[in-house]
Amino acid sequence: MHIRDIFEQDATTLSFEFFPPKTEADSATLFENITQLEELRPSFVSVTYGAGGSTRQLTHDLVVRIKRTTTLDATPHLTCVCHQSNEIEEILVNYAEAGISNILALGGDPPRERPGYDRLADAFRNAAGLVSFIRKFNESGRHPDKRGFGIGVAGFPEGHPATPNRLVEMDHLKAKIDAGADYICTQLFFDNRDFYDFRERCELAGIKVPIIAGIMPVTSLGGMKRMAELAAGARFPAALLKAVARAQNDPSSVKAVGVHWATEQCRNLIDNGHVRGIHFYTLNRSSATRQIYHNLGLRDSMAIRRTVPA
Repeated sequence: MHIRDIFEQDATTLSFEFFPPKTEADSATLFENITQLEELRPSFVSVTYGAGGSTRQLTHDLVVRIKRTTTLDATPHLTCVCHQSNEIEEILVNYAEAGISNILALGGDPPRERPGYDRLADAFRNAAGLVSFIRKFNESGRHPDKRGFGIGVAGFPEGHPATPNRLVEMDHLKAKIDAGADYICTQLFFDNRDFYDFRERCELAGIKVPIIAGIMPVTSLGGMKRMAELAAGARFPAALLKAVARAQNDPSSVKAVGVHWATEQCRNLIDNGHVRGIHFYTLNRSSATRQIYHNLGLRDSMAIRRTVPA
């Protein structure tokens, strides 16, 4: 389903993110979790794309498998780094032929094994260029839906790690919207005030597309450290750190603290109508997301998708 139709149907979208497994065992585990999360009837799910296109085929295969074997609507991520325009076009053609409706267009990171990679070799230096290219593909009429792909882009409530100037950062985001993006999905954050500030700055910049909040619950101390590395600049509020510190000798208590914190983030965002949707970064697991649903009193996503004002 095209993302515009999803937003028209759902007052508040709820969605999940997965990454492509690299082994048969990991794949089996992922689909066990997907089966459990499918029962929650999310608005859509997304599948990540490895640095420099390192999971290009794995991402494609997972997206197509989800579409063919589940009731879920899968959105693939697509990045600029280490790609030429003919490669991007081939990927878009394959997704169009598979009936995929939406793409999340991202700048992306160079693969770690190529630390000195020269971005001048890429067809697109930033996500705005990729969005523009996808929009032109849409206009070519090669997608079964006459509107072409719905296009999402990333937003950074805590600031983009590569753009310390917050004014320039907002200019870059506005460029992605002007190029044709339909919605924004944010990087993870742990303090809703950062999201509210980001949303207001978007309004000031004339950005009017729907904004989905990215939520990732802390489930372990190791996981929290990895978040800090992967989401450069991630800000952990002192209150969360204190709660985790009190529970650090008990892994189950650390997870309970993290799930409770994420639950309260979601409750505040949803109950006050301050968000157009929530996107859960699942790390290919289902238990934390299902627990958040339980804590919110939800049996599935339909309980709020049609009843909460945008």
